Amino acid sequence: MDMTGERRIPAPRQTVWQALNDPEVLKLSIPGCESLEKLDDDQMKATAAVKVGPISARFTGKVQLTDIDAPNGYRISGEGQGGVAGFAKGGADVALADQGAETLLSYKVNAQVGGKLAQLGGRLIDATAKQMADAFFDRFSKQVQAMSPATGHADPATDQTSSAAAQASPAAPGQTSPAATQASPAAAIAVPPALGNRALSPERAEAAASQTMAEPVAVAVNASPAAISIWSLIPREPFGLPLAAWIGSGVFVVMILLMLGSML
Repeated sequence: MDMTGERRIPAPRQTVWQALNDPEVLKLSIPGCESLEKLDDDQMKATAAVKVGPISARFTGKVQLTDIDAPNGYRISGEGQGGVAGFAKGGADVALADQGAETLLSYKVNAQVGGKLAQLGGRLIDATAKQMADAFFDRFSKQVQAMSPATGHADPATDQTSSAAAQASPAAPGQTSPAATQASPAAAIAVPPALGNRALSPERAEAAASQTMAEPVAVAVNASPAAISIWSLIPREPFGLPLAAWIGSGVFVVMILLMLGSML
């Protein structure tokens, strides 16, 4: 089985090279890797659980680094035993090249499998190998980005210096400095027009702001609706007759009903 490919990694070449030689980064990047131990500067021991079609196996073997050309690339080769599932051996040539602020990683893989794995067919093995390679480089790229210096964020020391400069810089006549606005929002909006370009002390600005902001509250309180009495809802002349006439008629009707009831 032979496979070639390229990946653009958003990190400097030196950072990518360090990640390729970091056992912890490789362990987190290799799919199914259970352990990866560095035995020497150019030798590692690995254990990985792999599933190819219906066959699942745990491979254990050693990895050797040769043709090391830091930070340009190396050749990685090894052999793993998977018990009754068979074996796998091969190698890969890895090369790094600068691509602006990124790094172009090129690889060329050649591998052989034996035992039950060899009975699955080349197409299934090739498809599984490509899937594992894509998963490896996706994880590896994330690990390398985590190792790289953060981009798109300002230096905290620069932020502190800029903040101090903004607070120390005087404001233009008739304007409020950003520091004063940040420290007292009320002072920024409470400068009466009659003061012109004269500067206000923080105490006077605070007092003016409190007075200015209190006026709408007073208006809102005075404008609140009065309580409505239930008697005000009764009309004074229902159907054109005075209210007293309606009350008298009601009393007269009640008396007639009482008289009729006593007679019966």
